[in-house]
Amino acid sequence: MSVAGRILLVDDDESLAQSVEVVLEANGYDVMHVDDGREGLKYATQGDFDMVLTDFKMPGMPGTELLEKVLSVKPRLPVILMTAFSTTNLAIDATKKGAFDYLIKPFEMPDLLDIAQKAVTSWRLSHTPVDVGPETPSDHDAIVGNTRAMQEVFKEMGRLAEKNVPVLVRGETGTGKELIARALYYHSDRRNKTFVAVNCAAIPDSLIESELFGHEKGAFTNAVARRIGRFEQADKGTLFLDEIGDLPHDTQVKLLRVLQQKTISRVGGNQEIPIDVRIISATHRDLEAMVKEGTFREDLYYRLNVAALTLPPLRERSADIEPITRYFISKYAREFEMDLPVLQANALAHLQQHPWPGNVRQLENTVRKLLVQSHGRPLTADAVKSILAAAAKPAATDSTESPGKRSLAALVKSSLATAQAGEVPGALEGLVDELERELYTQAFTLAKGNQSKVSKLVGVSRLTVREKLLKYGLLEK
Repeated sequence: MSVAGRILLVDDDESLAQSVEVVLEANGYDVMHVDDGREGLKYATQGDFDMVLTDFKMPGMPGTELLEKVLSVKPRLPVILMTAFSTTNLAIDATKKGAFDYLIKPFEMPDLLDIAQKAVTSWRLSHTPVDVGPETPSDHDAIVGNTRAMQEVFKEMGRLAEKNVPVLVRGETGTGKELIARALYYHSDRRNKTFVAVNCAAIPDSLIESELFGHEKGAFTNAVARRIGRFEQADKGTLFLDEIGDLPHDTQVKLLRVLQQKTISRVGGNQEIPIDVRIISATHRDLEAMVKEGTFREDLYYRLNVAALTLPPLRERSADIEPITRYFISKYAREFEMDLPVLQANALAHLQQHPWPGNVRQLENTVRKLLVQSHGRPLTADAVKSILAAAAKPAATDSTESPGKRSLAALVKSSLATAQAGEVPGALEGLVDELERELYTQAFTLAKGNQSKVSKLVGVSRLTVREKLLKYGLLEK
């Protein structure tokens, strides 16, 4: 079973520490607990942790001192502080000193899990390098491309990386826009600060402002404590706003104000908080058309589009399919701990002839499936055709009905036939099971494995999400 993240817990309150440890470990985290600030500093600076969770008042060294000393050695390591209500001002000060976030006691465990997930994701994005160009594939994420179109992208990245200006990354879904954003960050003078990524399309409209700007206690139902948003988390660093075209109109107005004034105000608050953040945004949408339609603000468009990078779709750079395919074969062969399989020439030819509507992401998924099915044997054209045909099946039909209606009608018909044959006591249970399986599979994929996001997408508790993911084999026990 893969570990969700390694967390160092520094707290001398044995009762609270035990409760926190139980919850984190139940959700897949590997937790190490120490009860002294000096000991915590040693492990934080010398160990391999994805996050530090520390109390303010501890023997040996207070949390604020631990925070400063940890960040002086590992400036991008997320440090989350726990504080009592009486020390709220101290928590705000700690945030200014670089704390990723803080929790006000007594806090809800779902809040802890949400912050932990964000912190671990931020750390992994921030400290995993991105290779750019035709270098030999490594354990890092890589942007692979030898064609003239991609070489032009690399040159433009070189011109923009160290310029402290907003960059708009454009391209179809699956072309690698987040990798480009991360590469710009790694080559910038902000590389030692935080990189925070937000998918604007994956957050409900009602929560997007709180996610970006934070909220004050009592700002809305369930706002039981003050929370800092992604802008404050990314202060002095880089904030990547993916799918910026999906941002609600009201939030566009507030984002524009933030970019103009370089301050944010938490939801429910009136304090203007200065921020220093470089914005990199991305979209697959036609923003110019949206501006004409009035669905995207023209002034915001010009603020974000100071510099632009456009990624060509994979079908327009078919010469890159071979090196990209070999990169993914190497990457997943290592991940699956298998020998490097042979890619047959006819299999490569079939990959190069495919239109790849899902671009590099679709190619990556295809290669991953090829390796899973090959068991180390040569990768053949028949195997490629089989995987691509299976992926295309849901869209293939001659019916005039919409795909959704058609698929649902077929599912209902099959469930009723099974019930009629006496194989099951009724159609409803099987039908609900199939619908749930598909719902959680798609939500899990859309949320990139983030259970908190699945919870928000589906509208059920995180505990229910975990039960369903285990039930449908989407999560290892």
